[in-house]
Amino acid sequence: MTVAHGSEPPEGGGSAPEDHAAPLNSSAKPAAEGASVSDLAAGYAEKAGLHRNSAGHVDMLKSAGGWQGIAESILPGLVFLVVFTITRDLTPALVSALAAAAVFTVVRLIQRRPLTQALAGVVGVGISAWLANTTGKAEDFYVLGFFTNIAYIVAMVLSIILKWPVAGLLFGFVRNEGLEWRKDPERLRAYKLGTWIVVAVLALRLVVQVPLYFMGEAGLTALATTRLLMGAPLYILGLWVAWLVTRPAAQPSKPSSSVD
Repeated sequence: MTVAHGSEPPEGGGSAPEDHAAPLNSSAKPAAEGASVSDLAAGYAEKAGLHRNSAGHVDMLKSAGGWQGIAESILPGLVFLVVFTITRDLTPALVSALAAAAVFTVVRLIQRRPLTQALAGVVGVGISAWLANTTGKAEDFYVLGFFTNIAYIVAMVLSIILKWPVAGLLFGFVRNEGLEWRKDPERLRAYKLGTWIVVAVLALRLVVQVPLYFMGEAGLTALATTRLLMGAPLYILGLWVAWLVTRPAAQPSKPSSSVD
């Protein structure tokens, strides 16, 4: 599920030229307007966490936060599992998980990088630790993720119903389509499908992990393991599949006219 060198796996062994999609409105536009659309696309993609590589594809690894971002999402939960498995004591496991999350915040401070992702991780781990400590159940360390998944599922399903599918809002700007794709029923259907794919990924997490949660401590190891495997790696895979199924159809090249 990881993507080597931070680039999207090429289709058919090569880059996909059709992903260099031009806006659906092919009429000529002033250069200033084209520049503003380009700036808007770049800014929106950056805020959404999507990045376009030099080949014109979404940089899947970078979109997941790079190796550091993936580590920030995986290590606190992994540290919690390892320490709890060794000690069978909830307190040191929770403290270790919080410490692991805090380390990433310090690292970002040293690197002078944005703290948003690291701070969100600390808050998330903190809430998870509070829940587990309050109930005294180790498995409750992972329960926050269920509610987060449900919230995302509801938001994405609503975006489909309202005909503003999330996949279109994200990929449309990366592909320089702006919002023109909403005027094309075929593109709208494609982006609805892409959003359903992401919804399916989130729903799959719940289907697999919720039963393990209700097994209590007996299912803790399996729950923690599936949480790691179905976190960033599954997100990258789902994002890549959604990108592929929503790509615009390749435009036939116009034959060059010869002059006798």
